[in-house]
Amino acid sequence: MGTGFVSVAYVLASVLFILSLGGLSHQESARRGNLFGIAGIVIAVGATIAGVNIGIGGISTIVLALVIGSIAGLFLANKVEMTQMPQLVALLHSFVGLAAVLVGFSGHLEPLIATSGAEHSIKMVEIFLGIFIGAITFTGSLIACGKLEGLVSSSALTLPGRHAMNLVALGLVVALGAWFLETGSLSALIIMTCVASVLGIHLILAIGGADMPVVVSMLNSYSGWAAASIGFMLGNDLLIVTGALVGSSGAILSYIMCRAMNRSFMSVILGGFGQTSGGSGAAVVDTDMTVQESSIEEVCEELASAQSVIIVPGYGMAVAQAQSAVGEITKLLRDRGIMVRFGIHPVAGRLPGHMNVLLAEAKVPYDIVLEMDELNDDFPTTDVVLVIGANDTVNPSAMDDPNSPIAGMPVLEVWKAAQVVILKRGMASGYAGVDNPLFFKDNSRMLFGDAKDSVDKLLGGLRAV
Repeated sequence: MGTGFVSVAYVLASVLFILSLGGLSHQESARRGNLFGIAGIVIAVGATIAGVNIGIGGISTIVLALVIGSIAGLFLANKVEMTQMPQLVALLHSFVGLAAVLVGFSGHLEPLIATSGAEHSIKMVEIFLGIFIGAITFTGSLIACGKLEGLVSSSALTLPGRHAMNLVALGLVVALGAWFLETGSLSALIIMTCVASVLGIHLILAIGGADMPVVVSMLNSYSGWAAASIGFMLGNDLLIVTGALVGSSGAILSYIMCRAMNRSFMSVILGGFGQTSGGSGAAVVDTDMTVQESSIEEVCEELASAQSVIIVPGYGMAVAQAQSAVGEITKLLRDRGIMVRFGIHPVAGRLPGHMNVLLAEAKVPYDIVLEMDELNDDFPTTDVVLVIGANDTVNPSAMDDPNSPIAGMPVLEVWKAAQVVILKRGMASGYAGVDNPLFFKDNSRMLFGDAKDSVDKLLGGLRAV
């Protein structure tokens, strides 16, 4: 295939990627956005293979790699549950970071094009930055995946003098960069990779569990910029465009989530929520405060007699896979003329949009799934709020307790409703490690048990009412 055809194919693929991002911004167009993305990547891979002169043996190797990767992707797609999507996304980011490191070393050891003068210096900078960003992305993403999976503690690791340690590491990277640009030393590149890898581990370990959604988005941005640096090094325009799209969209999403959590991006990077796991909870729990329990029968009666119901889903609903039964309850109540809506926090489920996907899977109409800002003013006129597996995102201490680790984070103000029913296994704190005074409010009732089992019983009880 000629160079002109490859360029046209790359432009077409770039347009499809842009359309894909646009489609993914709304539930109604998300499926179409995915199809655009699939078409774009097929065109991009096909044009890249057709545009290189590597012989039959080289093409066979690429095809073999594609087959192995496709099989692995299909296996993951069928095996990984929706509740494990945040972990999977973080893990996939690590692959991009590792690819950037490997391609960077390959480009240095066996460059595709001989360069000299200023062009050579620019290429050396591209290699150094690509490996640096890739190494941080690789190890940082693995730690984020471990925190989300529970393999690594979600509390922040706050070592004494950690900021100074990070500054020293960055200073060492700059010195190694000067050495590498001056001599092209492979040793400088290897040492820098080790320093960047440790820096990536330390940066993410210092971030608390409640900030993990922002971290995943931030690492997504890093992986994009790493891909763009590879594109510059390889002279691949499509890789530059794709990396820039991923990098910029990830950065914008991180900003949006930080704003939704009333956080600054730097405060997340320098250590987030959850640094004092359970610390504020001790101040909340009072011996005079008691939890009021409810029963399936009582909740069914309250729902059946209500005029307005808001359901607030969280990670617990996702883990229990209760979304289908929740969707059926929604349909049953709406058929009886009861107004039912869903309140979604921007970071519910540890990944932006996670709850929206689960509810769409349960065939919940898009127009009744509302963001926190759209719904918060309506809680005072709501009869019943069902909180299913949510915790930190409905915690009033974010507004009432200035000493709380989540102080200032906007939350769904469910306690303003006439009645709040909280479906939960027990009294454990949320992912941020902060106890929730909502459980002790006069208008709150706890419905203990597995969310799926409780919701199934509620559905059966409502059908009998």
